[in-house]
Amino acid sequence: MKITTIGRQMEVQEDLKLLFERKLKKFDKFFDDEATAYVTLSKIKNSERLELTISNHGTMFRAEVTAETFNNALDEAIEKILRQIRKNKTKLEKQLRSGAFADEGMTDSSAADEEETDFNIKIVKTFDMRPMTPSEAILHMNLLGHHFYMFSNAENGKMSVAYKRDDGDYGIIEPM
Repeated sequence: MKITTIGRQMEVQEDLKLLFERKLKKFDKFFDDEATAYVTLSKIKNSERLELTISNHGTMFRAEVTAETFNNALDEAIEKILRQIRKNKTKLEKQLRSGAFADEGMTDSSAADEEETDFNIKIVKTFDMRPMTPSEAILHMNLLGHHFYMFSNAENGKMSVAYKRDDGDYGIIEPM
């Protein structure tokens, strides 16, 4: 697995990079050498925030944790991603390394994590989608009181999603 460490408004020390490399070896049994892990670090007031994103053949796993130290945050982020993998293991077996679940050394804490075998879709909504700018989409999203809004971007013709971030700002998701 390739590991990319990014420090937001801070310099990432080499010993921290080595620690991340050592701890992320846990995922070698699930992912091949093509997988990429992105570790983004930032400091917020008296705490440290770590975002761990693992990309493997188009499938993304993500965890965001705020803790006292980056070490504690990494441990918690690893556990979150392991829970995601365990919860969806049947659906993920084709995308993960073959035999990833064979020696199932994950049974100790996985008893509490029921595997999600079927997604219960309660409602399907349809709506007329006219082209609009991202700012118009955000306005519509806010008027509806939603956290995200799918729209046809008038600026580039792509299907896009506007969403409200935890920090109060907005983001746009677009296909490549």
